[in-house]
Amino acid sequence: MSTLDERIAQWQKMTEEAPDDMAFFSLGTAYREAERYDDAAAAFVQALDYNEGMSRAYQYLGEAQMKLGQTDAAGETLTKGYTVAAERGDVMPMRSIEAMLGKLGVPLPEVASAEEARAKLEAESGGRMVLDKRAGVPQPKLDGPPMRGQVGDYIFAHFGQVTWNQWIGQGTKVINELRLDFSNPDHQDIYEQHMLEWLGITNEDLEAFKSQTAEA
Repeated sequence: MSTLDERIAQWQKMTEEAPDDMAFFSLGTAYREAERYDDAAAAFVQALDYNEGMSRAYQYLGEAQMKLGQTDAAGETLTKGYTVAAERGDVMPMRSIEAMLGKLGVPLPEVASAEEARAKLEAESGGRMVLDKRAGVPQPKLDGPPMRGQVGDYIFAHFGQVTWNQWIGQGTKVINELRLDFSNPDHQDIYEQHMLEWLGITNEDLEAFKSQTAEA
């Protein structure tokens, strides 16, 4: 069995035993890599049933629908996804969705700036609240980065305490399900990958954050 097939099997099991938005999103992502677009689309739809604020799920669902020739459905999906991404300040999904809407000849919807909303919230709360990137609502800020390095800084800047507590619970399931041993560096990497997928953080997000931090 290939590594991709193993990942699909793992996420299929996770959606059966502990179904939630990120389990279905991760399963859909694995199907997408395998070019199983029918299965990917179905998984992303289920992810959005759990969490309508997953901008990247709209992006990947719209992409799958385009691959399947479902252009009308793709236009509707991507239009909604563009609005959600703008509200949450998800820059990379916005850019990708914008490009796909251009290919479909669908006009961009008018949107408000999430960055302005995030800055206003932090100013009004005295830095005690953050517009959580995953939940899309204000949450108490973490006391500090939950880990060292760029990933920890990104999490601190974009996620609140409620979402982080939810990940701790989900992370425990991942550890138990995959029987991870943190003395093994490979298992540490597996845990971090699941964390990034659950939070919806991509390498592109981290690179953009690094650039913004350097400019500031």
